[in-house]
Amino acid sequence: MDRSRTLRFTFDGREYTGHPGDTLASALLANGVRRTGTSVAHGRPRGITAAWSEDPTGLVQVEAPFPEPMLLATTIELVDGLVARSVAGRGRLADVPDTARYDRRHAHCETLVVGAGPAGLLAARTAARRGDRVVLVDDRPAAGGSLLGTERIQGRAAFDFVADTLAELRANPDVRILPRTTAFGHYDDGFVLALERRTEHLASPPANVSRQRVWRIRAGHVVVATGAHERPIVFCDNDRPGTMLAASARDLLHRYGVLAGREIVVFTSDDAAHGAAVDLASAGAAVTLLDARPTLSAATSALLEEGAVHVRPGATVTGTRGGDAGEITHALTDTGEVPCDLLLVSGGWNPTAHLFSHVRGTLRYDAELGAFRPGEAVPGTSVVGAANGTLDLAGCLAEGRGESPEPVPTVGSASVPTVGSASAPRLNQVLWRTDGDPARQYVDLQRDGTVADIARATGAGMRSVEHVKRYTTIGTAHDQGKTSGMLASAITAELLGVPVESLGTTTFRPPYTPVAFAALAGRERGRLFDPERTTALHAWHVEHGAVFEDVGQWKRPRHYPQAGEGMDEAVLRECAAVRTGVGILDGSTLGKIDVQGPDAGAFLDMIYTNMISTLRPGRARYGVMCGLDGMVIDDGTVLRVNEDRFLVMTTTGGAAPILDHLEEWLQTEWPHLRVALTSVTEQWATFPVVGPRSRDVIGAFAPHVDVSAEAFPFMGFVDTEVDDVPVRLARISFSGELAWEVSVDGWHAPAVWDRLLELGAPHGITPYGTETMHVLRAEKGYPIIGQDTDGTVSPHDLGLGWAVSKKKADFLGRRSFTRPSNVDPLRKQLVGLLPLDRTRKLPEGSQIVELTDALPPPPVPMLGHVTSSYRSAALGRTFALALVKGGHARIGERLTVPVGAELVPVEVTGSVLFDPEGARRDG
Repeated sequence: MDRSRTLRFTFDGREYTGHPGDTLASALLANGVRRTGTSVAHGRPRGITAAWSEDPTGLVQVEAPFPEPMLLATTIELVDGLVARSVAGRGRLADVPDTARYDRRHAHCETLVVGAGPAGLLAARTAARRGDRVVLVDDRPAAGGSLLGTERIQGRAAFDFVADTLAELRANPDVRILPRTTAFGHYDDGFVLALERRTEHLASPPANVSRQRVWRIRAGHVVVATGAHERPIVFCDNDRPGTMLAASARDLLHRYGVLAGREIVVFTSDDAAHGAAVDLASAGAAVTLLDARPTLSAATSALLEEGAVHVRPGATVTGTRGGDAGEITHALTDTGEVPCDLLLVSGGWNPTAHLFSHVRGTLRYDAELGAFRPGEAVPGTSVVGAANGTLDLAGCLAEGRGESPEPVPTVGSASVPTVGSASAPRLNQVLWRTDGDPARQYVDLQRDGTVADIARATGAGMRSVEHVKRYTTIGTAHDQGKTSGMLASAITAELLGVPVESLGTTTFRPPYTPVAFAALAGRERGRLFDPERTTALHAWHVEHGAVFEDVGQWKRPRHYPQAGEGMDEAVLRECAAVRTGVGILDGSTLGKIDVQGPDAGAFLDMIYTNMISTLRPGRARYGVMCGLDGMVIDDGTVLRVNEDRFLVMTTTGGAAPILDHLEEWLQTEWPHLRVALTSVTEQWATFPVVGPRSRDVIGAFAPHVDVSAEAFPFMGFVDTEVDDVPVRLARISFSGELAWEVSVDGWHAPAVWDRLLELGAPHGITPYGTETMHVLRAEKGYPIIGQDTDGTVSPHDLGLGWAVSKKKADFLGRRSFTRPSNVDPLRKQLVGLLPLDRTRKLPEGSQIVELTDALPPPPVPMLGHVTSSYRSAALGRTFALALVKGGHARIGERLTVPVGAELVPVEVTGSVLFDPEGARRDG
């Protein structure tokens, strides 16, 4: 705390002051503000219940210096100009953009220590002296954990010991110390995720420093030294503002100099709360201690008497009474009322074993603690100190050094610091709740979960604490049951009449504390949310006015509008140019996978439905891939470069999934095959040159290559050079027109593109985009996988039965072709649709029904849906492709497509609507 400086902040529209080192909660309490909001379900007043992340109630909405809903006031460091307001059950998302930066970093170490309390500091020091690379993370701004400054270690103040240990660690170049960093997830193989709050304690953070950082830490050994959470006792109306955990009030006093009340009642069954009572009394409060145990030891009684604490053994709190604002005014006991403005509660301690449980560490019930603590050791993980159920300072220090049943590996003879004025808390009575109305006994103060709710759950037949959690939502709020989880398990066991150890606890799962989505996203937001991939010609496309569409991660030109053109006009112009002259497309985004090895042919035979191994070098073949269910997952051409090398072409969106698909089968099912797979999508730029005049353009581009139909047949390719630049020419067509694909490395792509445009200019060469490409292929009935298919379509449904080999013994999906459902004549099949109104363009996705003048009452039997729909310059009309039940047998029939309130009649045709003879393919 720096009391030489004053900070101003605003809460609920009123200005207050605090000091550097305060949290919002400590500053509010110092200013007499008890109420911070209302509860989510019952609308009851809520205040500050704890001093750190275990607080279930102190949620506030931060407006400045950054907008953030529902943060804990106990963990918000006070800055000048902070603006916050109370929350009525739920916060609201910010209505202004978050301009802060978020990032991530990776760290590797031999030892990761989570928690910089006494045990954690010694664990880190021991590992550092051993020569390990060490990462020490702690969620507080300063190290020390639960130390209050009243303890002595080695005959000196505990904070001096902390400072000396930190100095030694900071001087070691192999030690990284991360304060304000919460380890929120622990995963297999020593992987831990931690969130560092880097600038939230600064009123004017540097613009180039991220607000939060996610650390991805890989450790050889993880030491969990996360302490313990104090456990409340349940009684009626235990949710009023002014009800707080005893250790939290003590923490507020010593850490922030805040006396949270003047007339204090301490209700406990645990010796640990006695220290809080004495310290608060010494600070000037009138303290009454109600201890549920009938007798106290002589030493304890003397300590309390010396500290001017009024003690009432054998007394319990059964309820509270409050004023008009709901804040506590009286504690109701089994013998009467006790006036108070602060009621402190302590029912024992729950080891904070969340990170241990994240890696499937099992917990065992400790009857003396009244809590679950780590059980069997987990390889690569140690739990020390209070997190291990060791609640005395001497024991924590010993375990930190490695003298524990689950030791941190140790070397050398470093001594354990001696401890003075510290004795282990003595817990003689485990007390979960007192008598009272279950409907007013709050177990989870954030969810408004009561004992009555648990009783309803067990009455409904719930026997698992996991089911009770979901039935009541107890333990599902921001605090994830830090103070309510053990109580819920114990009260459930009590109601069921079973031992709590047999019932167990709910499963702790990441994150330990809430993590903002912005932090998890890091820098991957906005344009970086999903990487934008562009071809080597992207700048050319932008310069020439292309309108782009997203295809997978790629930015692809959709069309190139000229002055006064919309998309329909531009596409009709581009289609006409290709069908009557020559067009050029940037097709570089198509997936390309290099397949090499002696068994490459055999491998591809198993992947594709047709034969690939019979291809001759210099030839290409169209192929279809299916999943095990016989449904089409991708298609494309395969080029055989030489005996042991193929180039597999996939759809743009299928490039990565298909490579993954191939690798999975190669690595897990056919590892004996000598095959290597490499993605070369970005290495090759590919330009289809399409149309009746394409041969003229390619002939001028590569005059040394004979491009006649006889010398250069369809589905042939040749590798050559143009001006010393390696180029591949392939006669492949996705439009039904005479076409070549020109492929070149990305470095030379712009020059080759410009050369093709220059040579095509006398023939009116026209760049065209993906929308024109879709029209051209749809006119020929060529399906787009993912648009004309939906994962339930087989090659036969698409009219591609000719691409399914009857010679191969096996391939992926072969067995499924004979399943009854796959040979059902009423399967949806790809057909063409012609609206009787030649100008009517059907919306894609429209449903198809039988021919009718009026729809029957719902449910209306659906025959299929429109998959693609376009205007065609070549056909002089609109047309569509559709998946229709028994479609192949319905050719010539008329059906109806409901469009809004209108019923549009259509005629079913074959899927090939233009040049069904294929005469245009060879020019």
